Amino acid sequence: MGVKLGAQLKCIYTNAHSMGNKQDELEAMVQQDSYDVVAITEMWWDDGQNWNAAMDGYKLFRRNRQGRRGGGVGLYNRERFDCIELDSCDDKVECLWVRMKGKANKGDFVLGVCYRPPNQDEEADEVFYKWLSEVSQSPALVLVGDFNLLDICWKYNTAESRQARTFLECMEDNFLTQLVSEPTRGGTSLGLLFTEKD
Repeated sequence: MGVKLGAQLKCIYTNAHSMGNKQDELEAMVQQDSYDVVAITEMWWDDGQNWNAAMDGYKLFRRNRQGRRGGGVGLYNRERFDCIELDSCDDKVECLWVRMKGKANKGDFVLGVCYRPPNQDEEADEVFYKWLSEVSQSPALVLVGDFNLLDICWKYNTAESRQARTFLECMEDNFLTQLVSEPTRGGTSLGLLFTEKD
C-alpha cells in the first residue's frame, strides 16, 4: 500500500511475510519510486539479519519479535529526515513509534507501525492501547499496520467480537480515522492506515 502524505513525504507500507529473500526487491522498488518512508510488518528478522538489513540512504528502526519465530516491524526513513525512536520497551506488542521532525519545529508527527498477531490476547491489546493513547497526544499521528481483526466492517465501523469492538473504541477515543477503503487481502482489510489529519 503506497500513499503520498501532502506533497512532501512519499511512504509505502507492506506486510512482508518474511523479508528472507525479498530485501533486493524491496531496495529496487524503494529506489525506483523514491520513497521517503518504508513501513514493514512481519519481517521475520532476528539479530542474524543485521548484515543485510541496511539500505543506502536510509536509517532503519526495527523491533524483532522476542521469544518466538515470525512477526516483527520496521521503518526505513531517509537519512535526511530528523527522526527519533520513541522508547516502547514492552515486548508484549510488536509496535514501533518514531517522531519525525518537520521544518522549523512545525509539522512534527509520530509515525507508528504495528503488527497484531491473530491470536494476541487482551492484555497485549491493552498495552498497545496505552501506548497509542500516549503517542496520540502528539501534534499529528499516522499509524499503519496489520491488526488481524477480521470481523471489523469499516464501512459501518462495527465489529462482532469484543476485541474488535474494543479496538474500534480505542481508535475513536484517540480521534483516529481509518483511510483504507478497499480490501487488502481477499475480502478483508488487514493492512490499515489511521491518521488524525487527512
